[in-house]
Amino acid sequence: MKIWELMERDVASCAPTDSVNVAARIMWERDCGCVPVADRNNVVVGMVTDRDICMGSYIQGRSLHLIQVQDVMGSPVVSCEPEDDLVTVEKLMRDNRIRRLPVCDADGKLVGLISLTDIALESERERRSSKERLIRSTEVADILGAVSQPRPHAVAPIPFAPEPGEMEFTPKPPIKRGQTYR
Repeated sequence: MKIWELMERDVASCAPTDSVNVAARIMWERDCGCVPVADRNNVVVGMVTDRDICMGSYIQGRSLHLIQVQDVMGSPVVSCEPEDDLVTVEKLMRDNRIRRLPVCDADGKLVGLISLTDIALESERERRSSKERLIRSTEVADILGAVSQPRPHAVAPIPFAPEPGEMEFTPKPPIKRGQTYR
């Protein structure tokens, strides 16, 4: 099975100099968790995820409209081509611990996006139909397990303080049955 058979073709992208607010809006409007980052020639130069945006905003302590996509995007880009087969893409996902790949033509221009979700949905379609099963649910589970492994780097604590005039959030203890907060 070739990736062009499974990939999403209607993919929105953002520019490296766009604010992460633009990328977040695309994710909200399209109900997705990542956006390819393309230059003015539509060549993919990075990927930005909802996690990149959250962590970038947290680490920098700044609002989304003040942070550029290029400051939080993942790079270099791991991508595939429309003619790649499913085995190749599954290996790229496993080896690089990523759930989504931009699909680029020979010039690096964005033509689509393939995700682990696309593969899982095709597996389910095959299971429900009388078609020959090309994708087994165990393969999907194996890929998910591989991409979900924690990255082998130490995370240093990042000092972060509320902005002037902003109160630090202190959670209240859980409410017991029959109790109310005053």
